[in-house]
Amino acid sequence: MSDPDEFPNPTQAPDEHPTGWSAPAAEDPAQRRHRRVLWVAAGVFLAVQLVAVYLPGSPDGGLELPWLPGADKIVHFLIFAIPVYLFGRLSGRVGLVAGLFAVHAVVSELVQWRFIPYRDGDVWDAVADLLGIGMAALAVLYTKPTPRR
Repeated sequence: MSDPDEFPNPTQAPDEHPTGWSAPAAEDPAQRRHRRVLWVAAGVFLAVQLVAVYLPGSPDGGLELPWLPGADKIVHFLIFAIPVYLFGRLSGRVGLVAGLFAVHAVVSELVQWRFIPYRDGDVWDAVADLLGIGMAALAVLYTKPTPRR
């Protein structure tokens, strides 16, 4: 395998991540605290996602919102978009993060279909998951943090 520095990307500054974000320099304590809070938030959103995706359903469909059709697709979009955005932004490896979550999106629908009581795997849920992942990845790639003043 070749050395990554052997063929540098001519469009990328030496101190830049592949996502276009600057490599973190020595952070002051406030920035460190902010990053720590974001890591905790990412972990909390991941836990919420796992519970929402793998929680058994109920025979009466108690998790459905009949007054808001398509609400479950919005939930699917958000429970994948938010952790992908946070983990992608924090790690600087948005491609890897998006890829892992994309695999999880498909696998989770298969698990729901086959193994979770009163749940069914839905292709449109997987589509909503993948759209959330894609939008979050694009948000990480095409937005940069604003400098603090």
